[in-house]
Amino acid sequence: MPTDNLVTADPRSIDAVQAARMYYFQDMTMAAIGREMRVSRSTVSRLITHARSSGLVEIKISSMSGHSSALEKVFADRYNVRAHIVPVGETVGDLDRLDRVAMFAGRLVTSMFESDMVMGVAWGTTVSAVSRYLAPKRTHNSHVVQLNGAANTRTTGVSYAADIIRTVATAYDALPQGFPVPAFFDYPDTRRMLWRERSIRRVLDLQDRMDLAVFSIGVMGGAIPSHVYSAGYLEDSDIDALSADGVVGDIATVFLRSDGSYDGIALNERSSGPSLQRLKAVPTRLCVVAGNSKRDALLGALAGGLVTDLVIDDVSAASLVVQARW
Repeated sequence: MPTDNLVTADPRSIDAVQAARMYYFQDMTMAAIGREMRVSRSTVSRLITHARSSGLVEIKISSMSGHSSALEKVFADRYNVRAHIVPVGETVGDLDRLDRVAMFAGRLVTSMFESDMVMGVAWGTTVSAVSRYLAPKRTHNSHVVQLNGAANTRTTGVSYAADIIRTVATAYDALPQGFPVPAFFDYPDTRRMLWRERSIRRVLDLQDRMDLAVFSIGVMGGAIPSHVYSAGYLEDSDIDALSADGVVGDIATVFLRSDGSYDGIALNERSSGPSLQRLKAVPTRLCVVAGNSKRDALLGALAGGLVTDLVIDDVSAASLVVQARW
């Protein structure tokens, strides 16, 4: 919906709102708008695109229960999850599939995040893609906090994770809060001692105030590898231990099994991510998934009650529903 706060808007924004009003409210074609405004059709297209990308226009899609897709109803009935199925189709490649799912998720995050809220963000390949499609929206007294550390023995990981957090925070005029600790500690005792430090305690306290958590599910393999498995965060011995523990994936570098359990997994004692029990206390937990490679891990997350809202492509959603029947 076009906004009316144009007192300090630049001329281009004023023209963008005018074009958006005619396009969305009056159902005028771009050619007709061009004649009205005495500009070319391509200029109208750019103005409408500017209105959407700059936050002058917010698009919200309401899905009433009686009109939800059959797949979305299955997720609601079986897992008590609000699913948002993104139509993609079987012929679309993995990169385009991720791109389309990320675009939808970016718009959804904007509709969820408001002033006086705290959003927790887990870095990774999928969430990085989502961050590029956030529609700008001005909020007040809001925070975006990093959920897990990103350093490993090869790199600090700070710039990678910080770029994601900064991009999300900038979109909403929120305060960014990084988490400059390792993704995995060498020793569980090191984490326990560091968690007592006031500077770290401040970040953990902010995480405890989360209203919204945004994350994907990391898995080994797949056409688009999850960052934690492809960027040197895990040693061969770690991979062997995870396999022995029956791990199928992770959320914010905290690992889980296909039945949703996560207790007794040794590597979780060294992870900087929030315990999955802490994650379950967050009111809104948005998981974004593209591709069949994450099916088993997503089933685990759903079985464990770790997700309240899900954005997923239609092919993967259908495959997951079929898999869950067996």
